[in-house]
Amino acid sequence: MTVTRSEGTRGSAPDPAEDTPAANPPEGGAKPAVDRRVKALRMFATSITVFTIIGHLFLGFEQSPLTPIVAVLFGYALDLALETLDARAAGRTPGYMGGAKKMVDYLLPTHIAGLACAMLLWGNASLWPYMFAVSVAVSSKYLFRLPVGGRWRHFLNPSNFGIAVTLLLFPWVGISPPYHFTNNAWGTVDWLIPLGILMAGTMLNVNLTKRWPLILGWVMGFGLQAVLRWLFLDHVLLAALMPMTGVAFILYMNYMITDPGTTPSKPRNQMVFGLTTAAVYGILVSFHVVFGLFFALVITCVLRGLVLVGASLLNGRAPESGPTAPTEPTPTPSSSTPPRAGDG
Repeated sequence: MTVTRSEGTRGSAPDPAEDTPAANPPEGGAKPAVDRRVKALRMFATSITVFTIIGHLFLGFEQSPLTPIVAVLFGYALDLALETLDARAAGRTPGYMGGAKKMVDYLLPTHIAGLACAMLLWGNASLWPYMFAVSVAVSSKYLFRLPVGGRWRHFLNPSNFGIAVTLLLFPWVGISPPYHFTNNAWGTVDWLIPLGILMAGTMLNVNLTKRWPLILGWVMGFGLQAVLRWLFLDHVLLAALMPMTGVAFILYMNYMITDPGTTPSKPRNQMVFGLTTAAVYGILVSFHVVFGLFFALVITCVLRGLVLVGASLLNGRAPESGPTAPTEPTPTPSSSTPPRAGDG
């Protein structure tokens, strides 16, 4: 559940495979069209905000209603502080400068990361685990960067990384229980919620982020690892496939793993990325590692970073992406310009 803003303000180059207003200026002085990556970022932010509000009012989200508010406000303050320091050190203009609209677009990825951490983690009555996860998510975009095409880009999915680090360091912190997303739903509504999320997420990724090959690779890979575990490790096939029926899996598939800023742009590399994540997940589950979805994505992003660095050293240039390689097809707001895209 992360969309990273583009690093243009911090020196990232736009993905040549993407159409941008700069590359296709309007004729006759017409108002430039909004970059589809920025549209995706805004839709991501709107979707998770609406779902959070509905979840706390009607669906029975178990965290305190104060949790998402604190997480988001803390993320805003931290991101603005880090961006100010980074811009000063680099001698550039902060990415949030340029008016209210620019500020809003800039903060959308952090908004998404804050709500994602608040929604997916369970820290009991404490607020600090959520704040810690948000701090890791936001800071990772400044700390973990690689030179790509002569520009620096972060390669770890921010929201996922923040959640994974929190789960690893604090064993008493868990993820939201599976029933969390439909706690107070019943009958037809119990089916309509995951169906609605699936349809909205699929439309977003097909029309705007163009990450449908990644989703296809992930779903195929998840099914394949389940069958292989059944054949060779005597795991129960139905149990191995069961996660695919839950709301958490649909959210992860459409809003987390498809982060434009930390996944490849080329369809072939997207497929490899999805398959690799599923394979890593299957290995982790075989070794009885819990929270495998989050750890698998971190490992895949790290592998992609290593491939990118290796390819850059061998070829004297940075590839578009590999298993694959972390290029941020950066949405114009950080975690994948004006906005940085990137979160969920």
